[in-house]
Order: sequence, then C-alpha cells, then structure tokens
Amino acid sequence: MAKIDRTKVRKAFDRGSCRYEETVIVQKLVIDRILSNLEEASLQPSPRRILDVGAGTGMFLRSVRKLYPQAFLAGLDLAPGMGTAAIGSRQTEGDFLFVEGDAENLPFADGTFDLVVSTSTFQWLTELEKACSEVMRVLVPGGVFLFALFGEGTLYELRSSYRKALLAENAIEKDRFHHFFTRDEVAQALQQTGYRAITVENSVEREYYPDVPCFLRSLKGIGAASAVSFPSVGLGGRRIIMKMIEVYQRDFSDEGGIPASYEVLYGKGLKV
Repeated sequence: MAKIDRTKVRKAFDRGSCRYEETVIVQKLVIDRILSNLEEASLQPSPRRILDVGAGTGMFLRSVRKLYPQAFLAGLDLAPGMGTAAIGSRQTEGDFLFVEGDAENLPFADGTFDLVVSTSTFQWLTELEKACSEVMRVLVPGGVFLFALFGEGTLYELRSSYRKALLAENAIEKDRFHHFFTRDEVAQALQQTGYRAITVENSVEREYYPDVPCFLRSLKGIGAASAVSFPSVGLGGRRIIMKMIEVYQRDFSDEGGIPASYEVLYGKGLKV
C-alpha cells in the first residue's frame, strides 16, 4: 500500500477548499449521522467546549451550534484554505475559533474540551494511535470522542479496476493506493490509547457519477485524489488509465451510473 504524503494532502485540500461544499456528498451524510448520534445520546451535562478535528469549511461546527448554542466551538484543519472558507462562513452562522494545525499534534492544553468530534478526516493519518492519544489528552475526564473515517472498503471499485488494468497491460507497478484503516485497527487504536465504552460500527455509502472521468475529476476537486497516485503521464501510464476506465465502466456501471463506494467507520470512546 502507498504511504500517504501529508504535504500533498494539505495542498490538495487547500486547492479544493473553494468548491468543497458544492462537491462533497458522502461527507455531508457523515456529518448528518454524527449530529443525529449526538441528538440521540443527549449528553449530560451538555458539552461546554467542543473541538472539531479536520473541520474543513466548518460544516459540522455551523450545524452543531444549533444543538449546543451556548458551547464554545473550535475547529482545526491542516489546510489553510479550509480555514479561510470556514472563517468566511461563520460571519452568518455564528462565531467559532479556527486553528490551522495537525491532528497528531493538537495545539491545545490538556483537558480543554468536553467533546471532540472528527468527520471524514482520520483516514488521512499515518499514525491513528497518536491522533487518538492527542484527542485523549485534550479531553476532560468523562469527555467523549465521536468520529467517522473512511475504512478499507472505500473506493474498492477504483482499486479493483486499476489492478485489472495493470494485469491486462502486463504492467508491473507497486500498489499506489492509500491504506484505509480496518474496523479492527480502529478499535485497537482506541483500546491501546485508553478509551472506555468503545464502539466502532460500519456503513457503506455510494455516490454516482455519469462516467468514470467525471468521478476522477470529483476526487481531484475535493483533494481526495491523494488516496491514489496513478502512473506519471506518458504512453504507458495513459494506456493503463484508459484501460482502468474501460474496466470500471464494464464491471461496475449500473442503472444509476458509475458508483463509488465509501465504507464509513463510526467510532466512539470515553475518557475516564
């Protein structure tokens, strides 16, 4: 599996920040489910300080304000462009603090937050345990960590089509796809960093596109193309990509168009 390049991720999401909210589909569904989980949980006492790790353009923060209107809200994101977009949105949606920073080195003091949330972010991390430990550090005793990340079943159509294209072209290539964490890996990271009352559940969401090139452009547009590094442009690389598109269309298209699957892992942990 390819190791994710955090610098490339940062630059890619920085470029995609201006159109991020217009483009993403699954990420909005994930935020809706996290908000629904918070409503159902009816946390008592209500959290007074909330941190969103990987806050992007501030979609979750704007929505959670309606649940906890008196809470202090903070967002953190690696991409400065996301922060610029979030700060612009808060002019009409309520104020919150936004910080540029890394989930593996949170720039907050110990025991700062009652609730830490992360949606569609932790799949880009290299060291999941380190990030979970950092969240644990900034939580108060009794604080809750609620998150969602993309799991190992994410983009399986793309991965399968690419590998078949390599075989068809007799090409020898290393596995260029990012390693998405498994459900067991996520549960283990929470356990090893000391969380209690752990739950990890999975769900599969699908997006549909008119054709494969449209899907690939969408990935690039939101910065998620960092999940895979296709061969450099050239006759051989172009031939493999064209074959991949052909296989994808042949093997996976249905009446809805071209599907792209995302396995979403929803996790929860308590700091005792």
